[in-house]
Amino acid sequence: MKLKSINPHDQSVIDELEITSQVQVLDAVSKAKSAFKTWRFSPVSERVDYLKKYRQKIADHKEDIAKLVSQEMGKPLRQSQEDIIFELEFVDYYINEGPKALEDKKVLDKGKEQYRTVYEPYGVCAVIAPWNFPVSMFNSGVLPALLAGNTVVFKPSEYSTLSQKMCADLLMESGFPDGVFNLIIGSKDVGRMLIDAPIDLVWFTGSTKAGLEIYKKCGEKFVKAICEMGGSSAGIVFVDADLEVTMENLYWARFLNCGQVCSAVKRLFIEKPVYDQVLQKFVDRLKQVKIGNPLEEVDFGPLVFPKQVTKLEEVVADAVSNGAKVVVGGKRPAGKEYAKGNYFEPTILTNVNFKMRVMSEEVFGPVLPVVSFETEDQVVEMANNTEYGLTSEIYTTDLKKGERIAKRLNSGVVAINTDNYFKSSCPFGGYKKSGMGREYGEIGIQEFAQVKLIAVNQP
Repeated sequence: MKLKSINPHDQSVIDELEITSQVQVLDAVSKAKSAFKTWRFSPVSERVDYLKKYRQKIADHKEDIAKLVSQEMGKPLRQSQEDIIFELEFVDYYINEGPKALEDKKVLDKGKEQYRTVYEPYGVCAVIAPWNFPVSMFNSGVLPALLAGNTVVFKPSEYSTLSQKMCADLLMESGFPDGVFNLIIGSKDVGRMLIDAPIDLVWFTGSTKAGLEIYKKCGEKFVKAICEMGGSSAGIVFVDADLEVTMENLYWARFLNCGQVCSAVKRLFIEKPVYDQVLQKFVDRLKQVKIGNPLEEVDFGPLVFPKQVTKLEEVVADAVSNGAKVVVGGKRPAGKEYAKGNYFEPTILTNVNFKMRVMSEEVFGPVLPVVSFETEDQVVEMANNTEYGLTSEIYTTDLKKGERIAKRLNSGVVAINTDNYFKSSCPFGGYKKSGMGREYGEIGIQEFAQVKLIAVNQP
């Protein structure tokens, strides 16, 4: 069977790839298990040398990768190019800081007693990646797993298979020993085959529904799962916020990548005295954006697949039928140039309430509900009124107030006066149904390692 890579701009077939069979999945896991026997004992410095070669290959092919990402999942080309430049910084972090995160740590030095912790790999790591940031999601799951001494079986998203396969090919060309990294191709069925195989660790980023299924299966097998899942992040604007900076941050916080970001601000709460002003600024900004072919100079490309558009139409229709008002957008754009593509206008909804799907579900696309608030207690209660807890953003010039609110929000990341919290040295992950475990930084690398205490009492 073949997996087709579809261009979301015009539904043309970019390429077709053979889907991995169950026998091939098990063979990949077997090869990884065999390779682990020696790879686990390789010096971290040797693993880093392979990552350096891979980094150079990504840098050398960045334009080709960016173009393929935009063709395959609809991200505007400029954003695809910026993603890769940004991602090289993360690879540099693994190269430069990874060995420090994994080195032995002395925890007790008292006379004859010498106690230290050491970090050891789990074994075969199953990495299942999403489509919205193809290069980043490949690197985030694969590189720290390899760095920590695990071997990897990687399944790319069926919606970004070609671009993630390109990263996989470049990684394999970097000289890693046979079986250390293994690629399988397919959709959810192949992912399930991998989870059912005798793996030792799972890294998954994707929907909460899929993550809960994986987490349940891992629980039955008693295998660790690192899961970064959905989000319905709150953005909170207080009356004393610097509105110019705030509006620019919130525009990108919601509408980057056509709104297809797990950590995007998906519910916006504005303090009542500045509600109308902030809302109007947002509307004015969205009326200026250009929608179109992601390989051209546009602000918004198509969504990754047709069902995404249908879901947005359903969510907006549900809100409107229950009293919401569409202030801008709310539909597919008109015009022949959009007829074949998965396009949806950036949208703002007002008069919303928590009974509407737009406030209770994760909306993975360019739709933003806006709500006013009057007190701190009220906005904290509304922000926390969700089964998710990935990120939150607070905008205020009163930093004491910002810190006070941050401590009351149930999310793994809280940003004050910024939406730029993806840093290579900073852990990222969520509370509640937004996930389990952390990515990035020292903690993110150590997630891929078991901690052993070696206690020595000298004679």
